[in-house]
Amino acid sequence: QVQLVESGGGLVQPGGSLRLACVASGSFFGISDMSWFRQAPGKQRELVAAINRDATTNYENSVKGRFTISRDNDNNSIYLQMNSLKPEDTAVYYCYADVSVQRSVAPLGYWGQGTQVTVSS
Repeated sequence: QVQLVESGGGLVQPGGSLRLACVASGSFFGISDMSWFRQAPGKQRELVAAINRDATTNYENSVKGRFTISRDNDNNSIYLQMNSLKPEDTAVYYCYADVSVQRSVAPLGYWGQGTQVTVSS
């Protein structure tokens, strides 16, 4: 069974910073793409940032220049450094990973449980 566990959420003032972490554990062959999504109350879940095994990244327009996604393949982890946070960044942030549980088996998508980020004065 594959588990993704996020950490690092919390309450921060506008303009502040937070660093989210996500660690994948369990029995699996490998992880391809990993991503951060977020879901604000009353809104659909949206992609925030993505990174593949070669560290190629992709960002949602509103976070470009403020958020940085990074990855540690040896420890099956990704991180999201969030700077210059705004009230509109308030949401539950979810980690997502495409995981191959066995060699030559197509990857399946797994989600973490989410971590709350609240930006408020």
